[in-house]
Amino acid sequence: MLSTNTYFDGKVVSIAFETPEGPATSGVMLPGEFTFGTSQNERMIMTAGQLTVRLPGQDDWTAFPAGTEFNITAGDSFDARIETPTAYLCYYS
Repeated sequence: MLSTNTYFDGKVVSIAFETPEGPATSGVMLPGEFTFGTSQNERMIMTAGQLTVRLPGQDDWTAFPAGTEFNITAGDSFDARIETPTAYLCYYS
């Protein structure tokens, strides 16, 4: 079953679904700056565009273009900057 979530006044939209590996979301982020909190471990895979993030405990921003990924631990948050429409796939554990 699919469920849709919309965040930040419609600038981030995700579709949740189940995979053999567990829960996942696929989504699109429009340009803007956002802070995302996590309740589970997340593996973020960029599929189009580029997401620039400031990971927990870091002062510097890191760019993740399509084809790259990063991990976030449950209970952490990260800041994100998006300059062009960007798509992602996120696995939760």
